[in-house]
Amino acid sequence: MEKMPYRPELEVETFASVTGGAPWQVVSSDWRAGLPVLTSGHVTLRDLRLSDAPSLLAMLNTEEVTRFVSPPPTTVEGFERFILWSHRQRADGVYACFAVVPDGFEHAMGLIQVRQLEPGFGTAEWGFALGSLFWGTGIFPEAARLVVDFVFNTLGTHRLEARAAVPNGRGNGALRKLGAVQEGVLRRSLLRNGQYLDQILWTILDEDWRLARTGWKPRIH
Repeated sequence: MEKMPYRPELEVETFASVTGGAPWQVVSSDWRAGLPVLTSGHVTLRDLRLSDAPSLLAMLNTEEVTRFVSPPPTTVEGFERFILWSHRQRADGVYACFAVVPDGFEHAMGLIQVRQLEPGFGTAEWGFALGSLFWGTGIFPEAARLVVDFVFNTLGTHRLEARAAVPNGRGNGALRKLGAVQEGVLRRSLLRNGQYLDQILWTILDEDWRLARTGWKPRIH
């Protein structure tokens, strides 16, 4: 999801193989009232908080992070508006945005967002951004698996899509390592810095995710 669904210009308020174990099933969750807290290894995922705005501004407004994605908010107040918008979208049942909080930190160092592409989340799209300080630390794959498990177990999604600009080697490599399948190239589909870029369309299907799992399970609080 390199094009953030959040559009600040529309805002008027102040304020982006199973081996053993239990059978696979969709878990009932009142996620619209508040996202569950997910933990695994060295990372915690939770709902965004207004207090995350300064850290998100610092982590996600660097050239490395914004090179291949739509520009994020450029002020603390802009991120506060985004956070309140994300809460309203979650309450409407169409969008979920997790704060990525590495162990030892209190505030978000990145985010992972999921939005429905059809009513009921049968098909969904996801995207992610993480401060470059945490690239190569293993934080992203842990966080991504937590979110994909949430998408298939709790949202009941069948097909999860992602789009990554062709030159975004890090993003494409991360999706490939997660087991996503490249389905095609979306020609000149992302406008960035006055230039249209091709994007790769990646997908993960629920049945593929079930087969690929190896007993790893998130802790949900």
